[in-house]
Amino acid sequence: MARKVFDRLEDAADSKVFETCARFGYAANGLLHFVIGIIAVSVAAGARGDIERSGAVEALADLPAGYILLWTSFLGAAALAIFQLSEAAFRWKHRDKKEKLARRMKAAFKAGGYAAVSVSFGVYALGGETDSSAEAREFSAALLSAPLGAALLVAVGAGVIAVGCYYLFKGATKRYCKDLEEQPQGAHGIVIHVLGSVGYLTKGLALAVVEILIIGAAVTSSPKDSTGLDGALKALQEQFLGTVALSIIAIGLMCYGLYSIVRAPLDRM
Repeated sequence: MARKVFDRLEDAADSKVFETCARFGYAANGLLHFVIGIIAVSVAAGARGDIERSGAVEALADLPAGYILLWTSFLGAAALAIFQLSEAAFRWKHRDKKEKLARRMKAAFKAGGYAAVSVSFGVYALGGETDSSAEAREFSAALLSAPLGAALLVAVGAGVIAVGCYYLFKGATKRYCKDLEEQPQGAHGIVIHVLGSVGYLTKGLALAVVEILIIGAAVTSSPKDSTGLDGALKALQEQFLGTVALSIIAIGLMCYGLYSIVRAPLDRM
């Protein structure tokens, strides 16, 4: 009976309908990054705004028919998270143990990321609110209050460094091309390569800035210094040529968002 249930779940994960729904998750994630980039550009120009996931979702909710967009994005991101979980559970059965473990851990990590995106859309779709900066501070405070809390927070920072380096590597080597079923050619291909390279490189830089604040919070035992993307980029803006750096990262996040939207129908599922 357990085996039959397992096989049914695997068949459902491989269905074209489910795959199509999951592709909307890439577009939802791209839309989120694009709006975060727009908010960052406006902040660099002197406006006020929250350069974070919750600020972007709130901005989308204020659009005409925004809640339709929120529900569609919520369902797409949730489907993509479930798809990644199915990858972790069912795929790469015949690979060697080390490769299988690495690929499944990567899929599980992606599932967690897309689940977080889905929750952000879902909370606002249901009429609620979130505050990404407050959540980052609370998480840092909870870690610092635990035994070896500073070491744990440094470990989190090291994890963010690893993810940032992965994005930088992927952008510099165009490794993101391996995610696509077919390599786009001509002008279309050039646009996708520019969006992908710039997007991955600048997202890696943005994560590096966040990591500096995380480790800084651990060293000073001050959770208020760990404020997520919004606090990190606004702290960057206060530095010499910070507005220029913020503008570059903002444009890069917009490029990453557009690449993710373009990637949706082309991804190797």
